[in-house]
Amino acid sequence: MKIAVIGTGYVGLVTGTCFAETGNSVTCVDIDKAKIEKLKSGKLTIYEPGLEKLFTRNQKEGRLHFTTSLEEGIAAAQVIFLALPTPPGEDGSADLKYILGVADDLGKILKSYVVIIDKSTVPVGTAEKVHAAIAKNTTIGFDVVSNPEFLREGVAVDDFMKPDRVIIGTTSEKAKKIVNDLYVPFVRQGNPIIYMDERSAELTKYAANSFLATKITFMNEIAQLCELLGADVDMVRKGIGSDDRIGKRFLFPGIGYGGSCFPKDVQALAKSSADANYDFRILDAVMEVNEKQKMHLIPKLKAYFKNDIRGKKIAVWGLAFKPNTDDIREAPALSIIRELLAAGAVVTAYDPEAMDNVRSLLADKIFFAERQYDALVDADALIIATEWSEFRTPDFTHMAALLKNKVIFDGRNLFDLVKMEELGYHYESVGRRPIKQSND
Repeated sequence: MKIAVIGTGYVGLVTGTCFAETGNSVTCVDIDKAKIEKLKSGKLTIYEPGLEKLFTRNQKEGRLHFTTSLEEGIAAAQVIFLALPTPPGEDGSADLKYILGVADDLGKILKSYVVIIDKSTVPVGTAEKVHAAIAKNTTIGFDVVSNPEFLREGVAVDDFMKPDRVIIGTTSEKAKKIVNDLYVPFVRQGNPIIYMDERSAELTKYAANSFLATKITFMNEIAQLCELLGADVDMVRKGIGSDDRIGKRFLFPGIGYGGSCFPKDVQALAKSSADANYDFRILDAVMEVNEKQKMHLIPKLKAYFKNDIRGKKIAVWGLAFKPNTDDIREAPALSIIRELLAAGAVVTAYDPEAMDNVRSLLADKIFFAERQYDALVDADALIIATEWSEFRTPDFTHMAALLKNKVIFDGRNLFDLVKMEELGYHYESVGRRPIKQSND
């Protein structure tokens, strides 16, 4: 099948590459000339485990193409995916200007029937708006389908190639058959393709992400309560996670969620609810708690240094919002760093993939270490903000020799409490008893 993918961000690039991997001819379109030239030269513009191998193979085999021309990109396409950004507006609503702008252009250049698929996360009613924007400029037949993505950064390729489910929102039997043929190779193990109307499909994506964000936030609230009551959140997590009605996933407490999806999707669903005159109070609480949770370690750090961290050198391990990605959008580490700088601390950070992105944002406001241990040299304390695998079993003896103080504030609960006590560290985490050594 001939496919066009409009937009080459995380979703667009993974979508295009994975469809090419099943034998389709895919052309990806983007207005960013520098990005397209880089992709044409065989270089990825994002970090995503497993993507480079597929990208290189399909480009070599001539199944994966890139262009800045919309007309060239959709020529002879049977399916056009819209994988465009929907950034939050000031009021929290999803900004549809990129999607509707492309829809307006498509209507002027369509030459034959095509299925246009919203892959972006969009508010309820967007498929109708896209249809109207295209229809005003053409008499050619077309269908608009809602097909929300459920890709997790860091495992996006696996998620696409072996999806838990595929959601298809359409009332057109013709479009349903075409999209079904497109996705059948990905569900041979029996996972479902679920068909529904367009509005239900659009709401499904927001509902899924908002529920997961709520689950994370609930555990962060439990972690706060554990600290007050002397309980251990790890024990509570295991106790409730063994209930199959609750499940084990998304129960790990920490310093809040971030990324490109959860923050804006919760915000957008809350705004859509308000527009429908419904007070979605749970979502308001989720957003409020998550913002506070990002700062959870700061009072602990300040208390250790008797409320004065001016001139203190603080090492930060982890900048991406989660491991196995270079994405720093809404990353808790950024909120922590800004708070540290505002209090007069000096920050040296290390992240395996995200440092270039933070460097472009913060420039010379902080220092960057080439290796994880380099960040610890003469540091007064270490903050762990992202749970990269390489941080899980470090050389604690080497760390003690580099740090000015054996002090760790762990926002991801990576280390065993008994071990940290035996090693003599001042170690504070989230929802667990602190291991305190004197700072006098």
